[in-house]
Amino acid sequence: MTIDPVGVDVTVDDGILRVTLNRPARMNAVTTATLEAVADAFEKHAGDDAVRVAVLTGTGRAFCTGADLAGKDLSAPPSAGTIDAANRTVAAIRAFPRPVIGAVNGPAAGVGVSLALGCDLTVAAESAYLLLAFTRIGLMPDGGATALVAASIGRARALKMALLAERLPVTEALAAGLIAEVHPDDDFAAAVDALATRLAAGPVEAFHATKDAINDATLGELDSAFTRERAGQLELLASADFHEGVSAFQEKRTAVFGRG
Repeated sequence: MTIDPVGVDVTVDDGILRVTLNRPARMNAVTTATLEAVADAFEKHAGDDAVRVAVLTGTGRAFCTGADLAGKDLSAPPSAGTIDAANRTVAAIRAFPRPVIGAVNGPAAGVGVSLALGCDLTVAAESAYLLLAFTRIGLMPDGGATALVAASIGRARALKMALLAERLPVTEALAAGLIAEVHPDDDFAAAVDALATRLAAGPVEAFHATKDAINDATLGELDSAFTRERAGQLELLASADFHEGVSAFQEKRTAVFGRG
């Protein structure tokens, strides 16, 4: 089976920019190239007057299940490439001058949570869930997740979500204030289209000013989070726990940390 290493579809129609992760065979797990392509799409269309709203979503059963660890070479030195691409992507979504809908059509895990929560209106299908899975492989959240999650649900819930790496059903995420809406799976695509159409018909400059004002008021730590996460993650990528975590993932077994 051939899997597109980039796997991003970009279209503009009726004022709606649609950026779709399209690696369904990998549950939309992302590579550095995938993240760069998403960032490119938002940066390219930031000055496009034909675009009045954007939708970020995934193809198939998942929204995004994090970084693609298949075939990860553990003998190679740690690289900041994927971290930098994730930070660039979330920053591009944050800076985009139009409302961005994060349409979570299925599981969002790892950096997929950062992509979802970096959007302005995060809506989810009822069967979806959020999972900060980083500690399962000996890492810490990145892509701005330490700021994005805490800004919405506070320190205690953010720490529980990050440290325990437990699935958070979207109904609970909605109740906690982490996302904006949940819709039944059968109605999800229509609900996203209706929301996008509503926003596309609205006052784009008022939306731009409102988006910037609220994000500036609540995400003042985002850039600092990028920096902290990058430094911490590079150390963790060189650790014995990460080596064990990825080996366990690839071998489909439970990781045993503290070996080195």
